Amino acid sequence: QREFTQKKTFTSWINSILAKHTHPYVISDLYTDIQQGHLLLDLLEVLSGQHLPREKGPNNTFRCRSNIENALTFLKSKSLKLINIHVADIIEGKPSIVLGLIWTIIFHFHIEELARTLACTYNQPSLDCSSAVDSSSKASRAANKSSKIKERWKISATKALLLWAREQCSLHGSINVTDFKSSWRSGLPFLAIIQALRPGLVDVEQAKARSNKENLNEAFRVAELELNIPRLLEPEDVDIMNPDEKSIMTYVAQFLQYSRNLRESEEDTQEKVREAMSWLAAQEKKLAKLLVDTENETYYQKYKEMVSFMEAFSQEKKAFLPVLSSKRSEAELSEGQEQMREEWDKLISQINEWKVKLDQMLPSPLDSIEAWLQEVEHLQAEDLPDLQDPFKAMFVFREKIVIFK
Repeated sequence: QREFTQKKTFTSWINSILAKHTHPYVISDLYTDIQQGHLLLDLLEVLSGQHLPREKGPNNTFRCRSNIENALTFLKSKSLKLINIHVADIIEGKPSIVLGLIWTIIFHFHIEELARTLACTYNQPSLDCSSAVDSSSKASRAANKSSKIKERWKISATKALLLWAREQCSLHGSINVTDFKSSWRSGLPFLAIIQALRPGLVDVEQAKARSNKENLNEAFRVAELELNIPRLLEPEDVDIMNPDEKSIMTYVAQFLQYSRNLRESEEDTQEKVREAMSWLAAQEKKLAKLLVDTENETYYQKYKEMVSFMEAFSQEKKAFLPVLSSKRSEAELSEGQEQMREEWDKLISQINEWKVKLDQMLPSPLDSIEAWLQEVEHLQAEDLPDLQDPFKAMFVFREKIVIFK
């Protein structure tokens, strides 16, 4: 049962990674497909971001063996201990060897990498905080670690992931996570993590009255649809006496990955907001200076300067439009976004006031035509009352038409 679950989970995980490769590939049977050496190389290229050497040409035994050897050589260069994992066993598709190899890859390239981001948070002695920032020095340090330290690091990475999961569930006191086995059987920890990452998507309290299968189904469905987390597990894989630890760890790590991506996205947004604020302040100063410099100029010169300013303003604002218009329909805005929004509205208001003043300075008879146009604009801008009675609505509308005429 454990072997069957791991095969299914690892296959789904690999497919989610291979989908990001330049030449996407979908595996159907892990034990037979892995015999094609390019699959391992494709997987490692996506995970490492490096281009790996490979044999090209017809897909024969020599090419497959050579590419598997290249993959194992690369893993050994990363100081991964490949105990009893040989090319011949992979070519034969031996289940225990293939699953052991894939788990080693998952743990090193996914779980350990993610756990490093939690190093400073949980203050694990064998988790190197700086390695989360400096990947090159991390690689050189890892190469010099003894096997004893390496084993302690693995325990710490597992513990860090467990501590993170426990922290996400801490808002719901009765949900206790002590391992990556039976603790997850009820499905409540998965729902609690979803609730922590995206409040409002699920109702954890209501879930406490439902069956394990119902909760697991909802958690996997919501995670896939709303968080874009691949469905690596099924309820029957978790709702058993002794669920597979490695499969559950692999799936839980997807939520930590989502959390990290969410945090990076928020940090990126904050940086863009700061850049937009700086640009808005510069535009406001530029506008104020322009108004002072053209105060005694002719109408033609003032209009010419306005056109020049607006052309440059319209061109420059394109780079900031994504952040200026983001979340404008949402009620919840960060303090920085709220301030940016106020500054943006203030600047637009100042530009409009400048335009109105220029329009009012038009020589006769253009000034009276402009005054009429402004009245029409105000008339159009007024909100019509929310009238359910179509006859009353038509009456109000006709009144506006009369005023317009």
